[in-house]
Amino acid sequence: MPPMPNVIEIRTPGRGFTNITSQVQAGLSGSGLCHLFLQHTSASLILTENASPEVRTDLETLIGRAAPDGDPDYRHDDEGPDDMAAHFRTLLAGHELSLPMSDGRLMLGTWQGVFLWEHRAHPHRRRIVITQLPERQ
Repeated sequence: MPPMPNVIEIRTPGRGFTNITSQVQAGLSGSGLCHLFLQHTSASLILTENASPEVRTDLETLIGRAAPDGDPDYRHDDEGPDDMAAHFRTLLAGHELSLPMSDGRLMLGTWQGVFLWEHRAHPHRRRIVITQLPERQ
């Protein structure tokens, strides 16, 4: 029987990236597939470069062009000018990841890390559901 899902909570400092690779790996065991699901609609989970911060800076620049804060055409701004932009950014970047694991470790490449990408300007608490699907025997 597969293990029950685990939920971790991550506090973000506001818009930007938080490397969560170690928090995800902390509860893993066995081999198979690790599925991560973010329970929010204004942040994302991504697998990206873990060494060069310029990559993440450039990603923020690019997504800001695609979904700028405060666009006058947005109707949804209940929580401020970054509200609708954050929702669209989540659609572009995604809210879940499926990653292979072996012996309780994510099978990431040398320069890969798992990041929570906060799209809102202010700090938030974000919950991520971690489900392990064991390798078939």
